[in-house]
Amino acid sequence: MTTQVDADLFDFANRIASEAATLTLSWFQKPDLKIDLKEDATEVTDADKAVEEYLRNEIGKNFPHDTIIGEEEDMSHGSSARKWIIDPIDGTASFVRGVPLFSSLLALIDDHGPAIGTIYLPALGEYIAAGRGLGALSSQTIPAVSNVKKIKDSCISSSSFDMPWWPEKPLKAILSSGAKTRTWGDGYGYFLVATGQIDAMIDPSLYIYDIAPMLTVIPECGGLITTWEGESVLLDRNGWVATNTHLHDSILELLQ
Repeated sequence: MTTQVDADLFDFANRIASEAATLTLSWFQKPDLKIDLKEDATEVTDADKAVEEYLRNEIGKNFPHDTIIGEEEDMSHGSSARKWIIDPIDGTASFVRGVPLFSSLLALIDDHGPAIGTIYLPALGEYIAAGRGLGALSSQTIPAVSNVKKIKDSCISSSSFDMPWWPEKPLKAILSSGAKTRTWGDGYGYFLVATGQIDAMIDPSLYIYDIAPMLTVIPECGGLITTWEGESVLLDRNGWVATNTHLHDSILELLQ
């Protein structure tokens, strides 16, 4: 039986996620945006740091005993079983180039597993906020996955179809499956699965802050999300598959 997440906690998470998303827009498409490179050669901006700081401060004030995991700062260890996971700007490569397909991600994991997930697309005015057992709120009327049942009729996306990020064998299997393939990447791609605009999203390797919100959002919209091995536990740097449920087993077979 699903243990429903507290509605007040969900409301708090959605409020700060919305405010954080709005905050990103004060930097978006600004010519004086400061951009640095991290050790892994990915971009980070003042906006990433400021948005994460805002979320950490709000969570810390209201729930000082909870753990906070973010992309831009070290983990803040708490004594409770709850873990907040922050990706202030998912798709920074889009953000710094003025492309509006970036997202702001927030998740909560509790002692029952994934509890809350939000995907905000501030430059598009779109969002999904899902709570375990509460369903999903969205800018779209009723967020729900698609009903496509055959891979040849489907549209499958990934953040990239490049090697060596993708292993050669599963990449060839997906590209020759008959599905339409696109690279609507990062949190935006998972948003498209949750709202039924595409049928599956596949990434070979993601950090915890890239995927944590999707573990609540996708199921609450009627979909299924697992690792490439079919597991649903939150393990860092796994490959992940989010689908409309109907295509899941067939896609997992292609990835093996």
